[in-house]
Amino acid sequence: LVLELNQIIIPTYGTVPDQQNLHTPEWADFDDKPDSLFFSDGQRRIDFVLVYEDESKKMTHKRSDRKKQKRKRQVYESNLINNGLQLEATRSVLDEKLIFVKVHAPWEVLCTYAEVMHIKLPLQPNDLKTRDSAFNWFSRLFRVDENIIKPEQEFFTAPFQKELLSNFYIQDKDTFFNPATRSRIVHFILSRVEYATKNNVKKFGINKLLDTGIYKAAFPLHDSSFRHPSNDPNCPSERYLLYREWAHPKNIFKLQPLDFIRKYYGEKIGIYFAWLGFYTNMLIVAAVVGVGCFLYGCLTRDNCTWSQEVCDPNIGGNIIMCPQCDKVCTYWNLTITCESSKKLCIFDSFGTLVFAVFMGIWVTLFLEFWKRRQAELEYEWDTVEYLEQEEQVRPEYEARCTHVVMNEITQQEEHVPYTACGKCIRMTFCTSAVFFWILLIIASVIGIIVYRLSVFLVFSATLPQHISGTEAIRKYLTPQTATSVTASLISFIIIMVLNVIYEKVAILITDFELPRTQTDYENSLTTKMFLFQFVNYYSSCFYIAFFKGKFVGHPGNPVYWLGKYRNEECDPGGCLLELTTQLAIIVGGKAIWNNIQEVFLPWVKNLIGRYCAAARSEKVVPRWEQDYHLQPIGKLGLFYEYLEMVIQFGFVTLFVASFPLAPLLALINNMLEIRLDAWKLTTQFRRMVPQKAQDIGAWQPIMQGIAILAVVTNAMIIAFTSDMIPRLVYYWSFSVPPYGSHSSHTMKGYINSTLSVFNVSDFKNASKPFSPWFGNQTTCRQVYRDLRYPPGHQHQYEHNIYYWHVIAAKLAFIIVMEHVIYFVKFIISYIIPDVSQKTKSKVKREQYLTQKLLHENDLKVVKKTMGKIANNIIKGVDSTFRPKAE
Repeated sequence: LVLELNQIIIPTYGTVPDQQNLHTPEWADFDDKPDSLFFSDGQRRIDFVLVYEDESKKMTHKRSDRKKQKRKRQVYESNLINNGLQLEATRSVLDEKLIFVKVHAPWEVLCTYAEVMHIKLPLQPNDLKTRDSAFNWFSRLFRVDENIIKPEQEFFTAPFQKELLSNFYIQDKDTFFNPATRSRIVHFILSRVEYATKNNVKKFGINKLLDTGIYKAAFPLHDSSFRHPSNDPNCPSERYLLYREWAHPKNIFKLQPLDFIRKYYGEKIGIYFAWLGFYTNMLIVAAVVGVGCFLYGCLTRDNCTWSQEVCDPNIGGNIIMCPQCDKVCTYWNLTITCESSKKLCIFDSFGTLVFAVFMGIWVTLFLEFWKRRQAELEYEWDTVEYLEQEEQVRPEYEARCTHVVMNEITQQEEHVPYTACGKCIRMTFCTSAVFFWILLIIASVIGIIVYRLSVFLVFSATLPQHISGTEAIRKYLTPQTATSVTASLISFIIIMVLNVIYEKVAILITDFELPRTQTDYENSLTTKMFLFQFVNYYSSCFYIAFFKGKFVGHPGNPVYWLGKYRNEECDPGGCLLELTTQLAIIVGGKAIWNNIQEVFLPWVKNLIGRYCAAARSEKVVPRWEQDYHLQPIGKLGLFYEYLEMVIQFGFVTLFVASFPLAPLLALINNMLEIRLDAWKLTTQFRRMVPQKAQDIGAWQPIMQGIAILAVVTNAMIIAFTSDMIPRLVYYWSFSVPPYGSHSSHTMKGYINSTLSVFNVSDFKNASKPFSPWFGNQTTCRQVYRDLRYPPGHQHQYEHNIYYWHVIAAKLAFIIVMEHVIYFVKFIISYIIPDVSQKTKSKVKREQYLTQKLLHENDLKVVKKTMGKIANNIIKGVDSTFRPKAE
């Protein structure tokens, strides 16, 4: 293949000495047909459009620079023509400085490069009988009307070969290569044609010409306006159909026409929307179960015994709590936390445990069923055993190829940008830079923690804290709540600001790393961006879930941060409610912000562009100029869309034990996301170059890693963040003799037995509150359930037997839950095959037909030819040795 590319695609043109030897595009005036997709002759289809600014009208560059740019462009266009492409140039209607070069690939060129690129094309219609699913009648209610978008006919396909052209299913040469395939072939040629040679290094490819400004844009055309069908009968108006039946908000509950999307935009876009739609459909099940668990918590809230004790004036009303900070904080009554304890009952229930186990199994089912669905799409979209063509070297890599090394495989000299030692140094520097910026993210999280510690002092001193007070603000806006909400909002703002910074940092580090190909570039950038986003989004949640309130000492001996700030304590109900608040703000805020940003920015840019164009002229504008004024999709394409969804997938799975409504929020967001992404592609962006894609790439192993981590995080949230295990230990062991006084298992007395007692006389001067003690009470209770012996005991303020029972129960729960879920995940992965039997049958049938139609026919021809030759030889031998008498 490499030899083919060198001989066919990148011939050695060298520098062209004579201007007269250059081939130039045909020139044609616009024919006032705005919907036309053809050259001025109405016969040759426009497969690609190149846009440049006339060098003679440029005023921003030196004359010598303009001359060099013009020379490179002319050589490039001449070489395109030498490669068989046909070019036609037309001046812009709205801006006379712009020139549009339309590119057409003739039949012979398409056939040649289809073989080089191993493009699969139809052999014969699919003749396998398909059984309708039992759910077809139901899914038909949500499908696009087949009379509007007709289902694509299924074919058995094989890699194209010119010499076997008669074996392929060709009804019409004009439609044998669809527009998406034609554009992909032309882009393949554009990316490999040379325009200059410098220091014996070839300069080639449209990407480099775009980067240097020689061309302003290069894109395939949309086939119509999205607002109305094309007036040209030869244009299919597929863009209009996609907008009306897919991207329009009225279709929010309809299934996506994936085959039609793939046909128009290519497999890479199609596989993204197929994955997003599949993920959204699977979220329906998770959302239903999550809402059921939430409703269970709401219904059982009034039967929550420990919350009733907190709110009971005879129990919680008589419990005086120790101050939560040094000096300025005062003593307070447990009933202040009545409302938060009721809310906590909703989320910290047995339904949450069931939901956490369910989500551990759900994520496995999602990934396994997606593999099956992906295998079906690989077959249907002809990416099974797809042979990727030799990928183009990135222009940035090629420009720095100054070192010469020996290729071990070809045993030929090749140019590389750095030596082995240089590559090692570069990789070390990039890795160090990544870790440095991750540490900066962690530093920002520590800053939020310091904010929590310092602002809590302010809220504790200013918010009403009188024990006898009954103000409404005191019930709903406790110092803990105020600190939690404001810190979550600030954390969200910092996360969104850091996102912008770290996107640029990740790109800079990857650019310095200098990957060889675009695939290498995207994989490297994916790894860095996900690491940054993972730490940025999830670090505050990990802190609240597993660190806050865990290392605080006790009132007589508190633990300090930086020797100054007293460590944060959890609410008496635990940190679960705060984790829920943090997740709700980040998940909801992120979804709203991203959707506004994704829709608003391109819409405003295009609106400004249309306004400026309308102000200049009221002339009829051709299709290629209308598309030029749309937004470019960007080099990374769908990278940010995948990143956004995978981060959301992490929130839905990693912390779902604390927020069972996360799948519902994700479901609502994704239903909007599908239509917004579709709306952007069809209305606001130029048509993307269709690309092949076998799967979702590096995102698959990332999601598998998240799925494994999610089991551990949810088990630890239930064990260490929620109060479920201490309640169960109390119910089964410490509510009855020998530890308890109740005759039967009960939750009564739980609050009183789990809040440790502290003698106010044991306060140190550094932490003793300013406010005077009242009444004749000499003790207060610890805010958190640290389970210590009371004052006067021989082991006072040390952990009691209940504490060690709880620790043992927590560790046992984590081990059991992890092993059970991992075992079930293993069984599910083993039972569900990655490729369905139906798909295997189709693949085998296609391989059989390929062998029969393409190879056995050749053997028959050879056999027939060789048979005639053999017969002639035998006849000649017989006549030579036959007796003369005969």
